[in-house]
Amino acid sequence: MKTFLLSIFTFTCLQAGAQQHIMSLQESKQAAIAYSYALKNGELRINSAKTDVAAAKSDYLPSVSATGLGLLGFKDFISAAPPLLEKGINNFYLFGVTGTESLYAGGKVKTGNQLAALQLQVSQIRKKQSADSVILLTEQKYWNLVNIQEQQKTILVNEALLNTVLKMQKDMLASGLIARNDLLKVKVQLSQLLVNKSKLQNGRRVALLDFSMYTGIAFDSLMVMQDTFNKNGTPVLPALQPDTNLARNANYQLLTKRIEGEKLQTRLANGDNLPSLAVGLSASQTGSINSGIGSNFAPASFVTLSIPISGGLWGRGKQKMQKQRINEQIAQNDFRDGQNQLRVGIIRYWYDMQDQLTQISYAKDNLEQATENLKVNQDNYKAGLATISEVLDAQAAYQQASSTVATAFADFYVRSAVYNYVTAKTENQP
Repeated sequence: MKTFLLSIFTFTCLQAGAQQHIMSLQESKQAAIAYSYALKNGELRINSAKTDVAAAKSDYLPSVSATGLGLLGFKDFISAAPPLLEKGINNFYLFGVTGTESLYAGGKVKTGNQLAALQLQVSQIRKKQSADSVILLTEQKYWNLVNIQEQQKTILVNEALLNTVLKMQKDMLASGLIARNDLLKVKVQLSQLLVNKSKLQNGRRVALLDFSMYTGIAFDSLMVMQDTFNKNGTPVLPALQPDTNLARNANYQLLTKRIEGEKLQTRLANGDNLPSLAVGLSASQTGSINSGIGSNFAPASFVTLSIPISGGLWGRGKQKMQKQRINEQIAQNDFRDGQNQLRVGIIRYWYDMQDQLTQISYAKDNLEQATENLKVNQDNYKAGLATISEVLDAQAAYQQASSTVATAFADFYVRSAVYNYVTAKTENQP
């Protein structure tokens, strides 16, 4: 029986594999990473954060501004007064340059730079998180297609089995050994199988289109996934116990960055309540054209000191500080709750993989029994010890068992992909 099934399977693969476009999991993930708009936007957000870093660094440099003013009156601003002023003044100009350097701004310049650098780190983490999500979804779509392919192989094997039974029934009916009703039972079961075959083909086209649109790979109806399920073996767990180290987990890293961000926001708010000190230098040129008074150049230096009083004692500054301290506490609580949830998730997905290995073991045992049951019923039918209904029931059980094995394998690989995602192991994939 097993030799017969293997022969059918080999013949089918040789026929179908002539012009197939074979796609590996590695190629699928690389294509998805290159095509993903989420990752392209992630890179743009990183570039945007870099401009914020550059802008924050510019706060360390002096602030320089230039001012110009010109007035032309229809009448003299100042009438002539000989001999002190021979001509009246009807125009005036002023231009100057001022440079200011902050010596101390309550720590807001340094804190602003730290916040900008932190936001850049957050953008980089989010891009890595997006890449992990792209890899996870690609793997899920890939293994779904592999499962569909395995289901199609099961359909083809069972179609060949039923066609063999149907041919036998026709010969026996022509010889008058069976009633026509037995032949109709086989035809009904074969028709139902062909309906399922058509549904599976349509489902594969939809899944393949979804896969192509997500990875950016051109749609090809002849595309097949390279992987198959080795039903003679059993997958293994990635490690002996779940990896609950969260240091590389993107969600954990974002939780820690949030705490850092709230602390910096508190320091920034506190800076509004601290004194600020700055020094500066200005130079201006004033005068009037054709008035006889010439122009005047006036350089000057200055120091400014600002000391907020009401804001930090009873005003908005005090309330803002209280609000930021509350935000820090919220971030700390979210961090503790978040890391607990992440560890629980890792352990849950670990046991999901273990459960799926058990399902694979049971499904393989069931398939072995269904295969033997089909062989026994076929032999008994040839010997006149079983009815065609018993053979058809055995064939249906064999088809269901074979389908269940393929689904169990696919579910394990999907759960393994999810586990790699929550433990930040996807970077080892590509």
